[in-house]
Amino acid sequence: MTELLLRPLADAFMTVGVFVALLVVPFGWARHRWGHRMDAALERHQRWGPLLAALLTVPPGCGGAIVVMSVYARGAVSFGAAVAALVATMGDAAWVLLAAEPVLTLQLKVLLVVTGAVTGYVVDAVGIAPRRRADAPVPAPTAAPAAPLPAAPGPSLRPRPTVLLEAGTLPALMWLVLGAGATVSLPVTFQVLDPAALGEPLLGGVDPYLAVGLVGTVLAVGFFVRNGCKVADDTLTGEPSSMGQVLAKGADEISFVTVWVAVAYVAWSLLTHLTGFDGSQLPLLGIAGVVVGALIGLIPGCAVQIVFCGIFLAGGMPLSTLVANMTSQDGDALIPLLALEHRSALVATVLTTVPALLVGSALLVLS
Repeated sequence: MTELLLRPLADAFMTVGVFVALLVVPFGWARHRWGHRMDAALERHQRWGPLLAALLTVPPGCGGAIVVMSVYARGAVSFGAAVAALVATMGDAAWVLLAAEPVLTLQLKVLLVVTGAVTGYVVDAVGIAPRRRADAPVPAPTAAPAAPLPAAPGPSLRPRPTVLLEAGTLPALMWLVLGAGATVSLPVTFQVLDPAALGEPLLGGVDPYLAVGLVGTVLAVGFFVRNGCKVADDTLTGEPSSMGQVLAKGADEISFVTVWVAVAYVAWSLLTHLTGFDGSQLPLLGIAGVVVGALIGLIPGCAVQIVFCGIFLAGGMPLSTLVANMTSQDGDALIPLLALEHRSALVATVLTTVPALLVGSALLVLS
């Protein structure tokens, strides 16, 4: 039972969730500090739109691509820029891959940025531009009575909360567990100590790696249920307005990734232990694998893509299949675009499969 179920659940938090946490804060802080400049740069330099849109997806997660979708929905950038961002983004699967294979992640990110920018410029050059709501004529606005100016706020007498408390009780608890997880996971990762040997004299035989990992995964499931078991972030919200929001959003993102990695790890563990299945039975090899990866990338949201990435890390597919999926998948950015510009979203998600098939096939031939 321990190796079949408990160990994969703990690994999801300790080998992925903890390392995602180490990356979420600096990237979230950068988005909080400079995110508004990304929006302005896209609108100012429209000639460089596809390249800038692709570069905005360099940080892990879907934030950069969502920024591009919101700017495109306002009519401020071209359709090629939107396609470039969708091709270049790795979605939340980037967190999973970055935690396990940082060098490979950087290599794939460079490949996707180049592929996305080239695809975006080709789309604009060919003239593919679905009509969007921003292109429709806007009726002249009617005059509205001026609203009274709000009174100037007086000095606040409330004490300023700490950043962690500002994030909320549940996020604060998650960050405390993440701190404990990092204390155990980092030495284990670098083979400095054996947690089981440490737990024997100090914790009465309890393995701290397993215990903290299970607590973290259970807490992540609690976040996931509290948020309505969503499979994607379907909002077009901009940058966080405070570090408290950075931590709160970060806890949500870590929990989301941890839950779906746990699904992938447990499913793979059950398959390999109960049936002897090793992945070779799936059509994920050769050109069939490239096609399957590209088609799975058509599914909106990050959940399925995270599971797919987890299968790759477990040894269930070659790199060409993963690259085809990474190129085709649009992360969470497609969800809000479907609500705002459904015609553009459908055309864009179909277009992203073309470079996915080309790049995946090229990698297959070269490998």
